[in-house]
Amino acid sequence: MGKQMTEMLKGTLEGIVLALLTGRPAYGYEITTLLRAEGFSDIAEGTVYALLVRIEQKGLVDVEKRPSEKGPPRKVYSLNAQGEQYLEDFWTTWSFLAERLEQLRQGGN
Repeated sequence: MGKQMTEMLKGTLEGIVLALLTGRPAYGYEITTLLRAEGFSDIAEGTVYALLVRIEQKGLVDVEKRPSEKGPPRKVYSLNAQGEQYLEDFWTTWSFLAERLEQLRQGGN
């Protein structure tokens, strides 16, 4: 994944992670694994953890500490009502941008 792709992804990664959390709570490493399974293979684990801190601070997820078989308790993230609203707005914005970009690519306006 090139630098341009990484820059573009920065703004959309929050929405992508919230979409992954829809209907299935997950902990950090699981979220990284889900992203890779969806084809976002070059995303560093550190990037995901920094993003999880941001969406927690914004109040878009609920966090529950669950005991782990080995090591410290895991923080499990689940989408809350505020996160669902953010995600809805994200998809609206994404659709709008995708349509405009496609028109530009086709050479129309």
